[in-house]
Amino acid sequence: MKNKDIEFLDVVALRGPNIWTYRPVLEAWIDIGELEDSPSNTIAGFYERLSSWLPGLIEHRCSPGVRGGFLQRLREGTWPGHILEHVTLELQTLAGLPGGFGKARETSRRGVYKVVVRAWQEQVTRAALDAARELVLAAMDDRPCDVARTVARLRELADRHCLGPSTACIVDAADDRDIPCIRLFEGNLVQFGYGARQRRIWTAETDRTSAIAEGISRDKDLTKALLADCGIPVPEGRRVDSAEAAWEAALDIGLPVVVKPCDGNHGRGVFINLASQADVQSAYAIAVDEGSGVLVERFVPGNEHRLLVVGDRLVAAAAGEPAWIVGDGRASVAELIELQINSDPRRGRTENHPLNIVRLDSAARLELARQSLAPDSVPAAGRRVLIQRSGNVAFDVTDRVHPDTAAAVVLAAQVVGLDVAGVDLVAEDIAQPLEAQRGAIVEVNAGPGLLMHLKPADGTPRPVGRAIVDHLFPAGEDGRIPIVGVAGTNGKTVVARLVAHLLGLSGRCTGLACSEGLYVGNRLVQGGDRADWTGGRRLLMNRTVEAAVIENDSGVILGQGLAYDRCQVGVVTNLDEGDHLGDFDIDDADRLANVLRTQVDVVLPGGAAVLNARDARVADMAPLCDGEVLLFGADPALPAIAAQLAAGKRAVFVRDGRIVLADGGRETALADVAAVPLTHGGRVGFQVENVLAAVAAAWALDLPEPLIRAGIEAFDVDQADAPWQFTVFERGGATVVVDDAHNAPALRALLAAAGQFQAGRRCAVYAAGADRRDADLVEQGRLLGAAFDQVVLYDDATVPSRRPPGQARALLRQGLAQGARVAEVHEEPDHGRAIDIMFERLRPGDFLLLQSDEAYSGPTIDRVRRWIQQ
Repeated sequence: MKNKDIEFLDVVALRGPNIWTYRPVLEAWIDIGELEDSPSNTIAGFYERLSSWLPGLIEHRCSPGVRGGFLQRLREGTWPGHILEHVTLELQTLAGLPGGFGKARETSRRGVYKVVVRAWQEQVTRAALDAARELVLAAMDDRPCDVARTVARLRELADRHCLGPSTACIVDAADDRDIPCIRLFEGNLVQFGYGARQRRIWTAETDRTSAIAEGISRDKDLTKALLADCGIPVPEGRRVDSAEAAWEAALDIGLPVVVKPCDGNHGRGVFINLASQADVQSAYAIAVDEGSGVLVERFVPGNEHRLLVVGDRLVAAAAGEPAWIVGDGRASVAELIELQINSDPRRGRTENHPLNIVRLDSAARLELARQSLAPDSVPAAGRRVLIQRSGNVAFDVTDRVHPDTAAAVVLAAQVVGLDVAGVDLVAEDIAQPLEAQRGAIVEVNAGPGLLMHLKPADGTPRPVGRAIVDHLFPAGEDGRIPIVGVAGTNGKTVVARLVAHLLGLSGRCTGLACSEGLYVGNRLVQGGDRADWTGGRRLLMNRTVEAAVIENDSGVILGQGLAYDRCQVGVVTNLDEGDHLGDFDIDDADRLANVLRTQVDVVLPGGAAVLNARDARVADMAPLCDGEVLLFGADPALPAIAAQLAAGKRAVFVRDGRIVLADGGRETALADVAAVPLTHGGRVGFQVENVLAAVAAAWALDLPEPLIRAGIEAFDVDQADAPWQFTVFERGGATVVVDDAHNAPALRALLAAAGQFQAGRRCAVYAAGADRRDADLVEQGRLLGAAFDQVVLYDDATVPSRRPPGQARALLRQGLAQGARVAEVHEEPDHGRAIDIMFERLRPGDFLLLQSDEAYSGPTIDRVRRWIQQ
């Protein structure tokens, strides 16, 4: 086995919906080399070692669909990719994360597999993948493996990088209500919803938790004064500035008393039931170091309670219990604490332990001193010793809280101004009103911990996360803004910009992430190609954005994932022969269709998919949509449109030169195609399709028909809205067209449109653009050679290429050689120089195609405009 290995070729983070699942995953490309010839059943002892190291694998059902299904496959024989998938998921489970989704699939290269696993937290999952590889190889090679140490390391990573339990329970509750969430940084700051309808939390604080209210809650003296003024029972007391003043206050208030910091938290520096001068002054000396001042208050007998208020209601309550030990005449106090208290399996230092470890801190030592004991004292057999009077508030009493007490704590939170508050009170019996037992509210805290209510030491866990989500998003609200996702092979950018234009006319501040830049309203925030996960996320995090339009090509879906979890409208412009085939092991149009269907999969049940009826692969995606489906196409006789209308559904098409909105048998003429500038009088067929797609999307968004009509008739009227898409310039009897076609389907559509323009001589400036397959470049060259008399080839410097210099031009030349029309082919690597050469040779009656750079059209347009002005 020494020559056999599992090599990671790449690990791709898909951070949004993708071809595998709606959730974030890591897609690991692995090469198993010689192990392709060594399934698991051929490796002696492998099954026994792996199943003994990871006994939890028995729960993996796998393809047999039964408990133990994966182990059955392992025994019968399966390959390392599949094994790596399940071991990674099991390691994540052992690290405290749900195992979740997993897949392993062969690629077209022998021995190379894609292993896909749910990424709850990307760094932890990457570490789990690495650890799984080492573990699998160790089991194959019969080498020792310290599984416990591996799991401990992964647990530590999970604790460091994953959300805390309080935040996680709120996120889970939002997920249950299908409210999207975005973790804004490594800590517990989380956004729910998108754009202008978003809400934020930081642990259990919300964006409604004011700084003033939080400041009040930290000042215990001020809090108490405000509560008392509103008639809420609080312990009498006052602020002191010396040990002597503390004793004087204790005498005035009446013994016993409580000494605590004015602005402390988590019970630090709090001393209760103090009845002697020595105890009070000792407590002062410690409390003064924990805050900015010290309070002396009346001691309220009873147990400490923590009540959680969310909005205008009490949602959970927990009680504390004192910690005692019983002497045996042999063990010391410190030893008895470990034997009788800290040995409780409910106690620990992690989030899975509802009770804390009891430490001999200053408060515990003072309590012992009051009983004439020290940590090394040996209590007599049967003697009960109090170690801790308060703390461990983890015993659920929600159902026992008296209604008057519940009303009092809600009022206390409102007086302070907190929408989510942890109210601490002391009472002997929480089932009785406070006044009758001289109980009192002692603190009101912002950002309360929720773990005691989620995992009580005893009693019923409470759905506190759901309470906070329901507070942020009352029934019927989900935090979503209208999102339009646009996918396909060609036309995506034009459709996205036109839809954003229409949404903007409706009065919404609309964000647009497309290959021409990132826009908020009419403002360009960032230029260049922003049609990616990052660009989309920037829009969805922007509080000013009321609607968003996001362009997605196949590379985004395959290499990054969608920026949003669901969308209101999903548009698939076309597929045709596809583009960028060969990337990510997607080799044909049928497999590409499975990629682009992701845009349809994420349409909300109340939303709509907008699909091209001309393209059968696109139209066939209709059954995958959870919402409505609208079809578009230039010809109403298309079979898909005919069937759509017969079924009483909506479609957009052209009849007698007019754009028609059809709902079953009802038809409404929207506008003349010739009146839409983008179509150049209806002569540019692919632009007609783009307009129809945008109109269908706007119709699905319930935009008014007059607005849609005005929007499409005004868009690109001065050729400034889509300057890279068949933009026509004329000078001196010559016609110049700028377009960004970079694949064979787009070039065919472009040539069909160019044929509508009369010309004596046809010329083109063209480049390969981003890497495409050799055959695709040859085909583009062939199309150019059949349509143009003169072609100048250049290199597109705006996109990276793995090809050596000149190779892409050579492939285009190979295709041009097959063209029947082309007479001259020149090469000029520099794009600007290539354009200038053609301008110098341009004659009246010529037609010149200038291909814009794939990543940015600006320089091409600028050169044309300078030429026009000369």
